[in-house]
Amino acid sequence: MNLLYKKSFLPALAVALLAASCAGSGPEKTPEQNTAGNSQPTTLKEAFKDDFYIGAALNAGQVMGRDEKAAELVKEQFNTISPENVLKWGPINPRPGVYNFEPADAYVEFGEKNNMFTVGHTLVWHSQAPDWIFEGANGQPASRDTLLQRMENHIKTIAGRYEGRIDGWDVVNEALEDDGSMRKSKWLTLAGEDFIEKAFQYARVADPEAELYYNDYSLWKPEKRDGAVRLVKGLLDKGIKVDGIGMQGHYGIDYPTIDQIEASIEAFAALGVKVMVTELDIDLLPNPTGRQGADIVHTVEAREGFNPYAEGLPDSVQQKLSKRYADIFALFHKHRDKISRVTFWGVADHHSWLNNWPMPGRTSYPMVFDRNYQPKPAFEAIVEAASK
Repeated sequence: MNLLYKKSFLPALAVALLAASCAGSGPEKTPEQNTAGNSQPTTLKEAFKDDFYIGAALNAGQVMGRDEKAAELVKEQFNTISPENVLKWGPINPRPGVYNFEPADAYVEFGEKNNMFTVGHTLVWHSQAPDWIFEGANGQPASRDTLLQRMENHIKTIAGRYEGRIDGWDVVNEALEDDGSMRKSKWLTLAGEDFIEKAFQYARVADPEAELYYNDYSLWKPEKRDGAVRLVKGLLDKGIKVDGIGMQGHYGIDYPTIDQIEASIEAFAALGVKVMVTELDIDLLPNPTGRQGADIVHTVEAREGFNPYAEGLPDSVQQKLSKRYADIFALFHKHRDKISRVTFWGVADHHSWLNNWPMPGRTSYPMVFDRNYQPKPAFEAIVEAASK
């Protein structure tokens, strides 16, 4: 990782003193240094300063200054940020010609002010996409040309607005089914399979210097991993700029296996692109009915067994979470030459989307900071993994 600070935050002399190369494949921005001289790192970004960026996803309240404790924790612990929702199509452009830039502007300014590697999420996705995008005249579906024009305008407007300020974009999100085939989204059915190719081309024009990524979940599954390899290789073979693959890390306490995660890291790195873990959290709560997807259950009967730790997490389960995080980060550290970024999907336990899935009010504990913003045993386990 080339240790050069972003833009002009340090005097030229300091930049010259810091311009030394170290192991890792992260983007050319400087992770925080452990200036205290302590042998034991006190923050996550210090622990992995020579390996990869480590970050968190921020919600609107955090970037708009309504959650100061979370904002301070982010500045202390992380050196890269991703937005949970403020840059998705629905929140930023809910109706034709109507834009809500204030939260997105605040997010980008937060990254700049704190010298963060700032990620944009996401330009093209089938979910949280307003219906009007896919509608044509007289209630008919939009034509291919109309849809692609809307996509181009959106990417030009959003990525162009933050040109030179957002460092990397999740250009296309979740375009594959678990079997590796193309998701039968409206993007596919109305615009055709080359909508992905078009999205990357439009993004490159909108911000030629930004890194461009494909991002998806369950990429540890062999069939989906193979589908992602085919997709990205096909783009690269056509000369289309793809800088990395984001592996969403929505893992369980006992799945996937470390070997499954490792196989995907190695497969994606073999393409010559960066590998990122983009949405890391660990769901340690039971799933008694084996539910999949994002649907919410509402009946009392259906909720039974989903929320066993409403009053607090037993120590035995806390230790399982620590062990799981330790094993996962030991793997990431092993492959620090391939991984450029690891980003948690949230800051502290109460910020996680898992508190409300698959039932409202579920009490979840997937992060390494608790509801009081204090480090959990998993924090120390992760730091120790960095030293091995």
